[in-house]
Amino acid sequence: MRPFVTERAKRWIGKAVCYGPYRDGQRPGGSSPSREEIREDLRIIARHWRMIRLYGSVPPAETILEVIREEGLSLEVMLGIWIAPEETRDDAGNLIDRFPDRVEANRKEVEQGIRLAAAYREIVTSLCVGNETQVFWSPHRSPLGVLIEYVRRVRARTDLPVTTADDFNYWNQPESRALAHEIDFINCYAHPLWNGVLLEDALKWTRKTYAEIQAAHPDRRVILGETGWATSKHDEGEQARLIKGRTGEEEQKAFYRAVTAWSEKEGVPVFFFEAFDENWKGGDHPDEVEKHWGLYRANRTPKKAVADES
Repeated sequence: MRPFVTERAKRWIGKAVCYGPYRDGQRPGGSSPSREEIREDLRIIARHWRMIRLYGSVPPAETILEVIREEGLSLEVMLGIWIAPEETRDDAGNLIDRFPDRVEANRKEVEQGIRLAAAYREIVTSLCVGNETQVFWSPHRSPLGVLIEYVRRVRARTDLPVTTADDFNYWNQPESRALAHEIDFINCYAHPLWNGVLLEDALKWTRKTYAEIQAAHPDRRVILGETGWATSKHDEGEQARLIKGRTGEEEQKAFYRAVTAWSEKEGVPVFFFEAFDENWKGGDHPDEVEKHWGLYRANRTPKKAVADES
């Protein structure tokens, strides 16, 4: 197994954040941020965090890596390789449809991820192949065999540690062991807010969930690839039904500070979700929860959790 690096030059780099670079009017497959917008973002991020997580390797990923190098920023990167579903099947496992365009897109992601990891070796610390491809509720599930093939393909062409990201509700299942055997460390998501946990119990729940996943995979290191607390939610739909904790900037601040202290004390790498609000996500309603996970607003002004960290 290849170790996930959490220290550089005797400096703890496990204080981390997820980074989606898209601003208002931008989205994947549409308009992308400019180089100067990315530069502004990375300078902000470097004030607070030491590692970022990207979810894909196609543009603007290379621009992000270039700017980190140009600016000499003390930022490491977990580089994502996005794997889109290549087929759909019914509940009995019968094939419904195949998507050749997605096969080609996945191939390009893999090739680009491998190339960037080699070209920016001093910045990229690990590769994450696939995001929420196995958990039962995911809208972009892939067959296990397809994902494992991509993991093996990437791992054969890099000496960096390779993982895949999924929710704790997959990693706590016996069937996750086959996938865990293929990767170097477990990238686990644990969101107390989505699991009906109140703020006063959120840190306890997060610690317990982390410990359970580590116990389920004692031969693999576990990191938290996502956890966070949103600052707003809609009062309709699934989020209204599942989310019981109160959202807001004070609540986010309390959770962020508690998780950060625990992470640094116990040496648990945590990628807080996320750096900036992303208004392209979720439904049309302005209170839609997917738009409000950022520690910074979409206009790049800080929320209370980080306002006094600069």
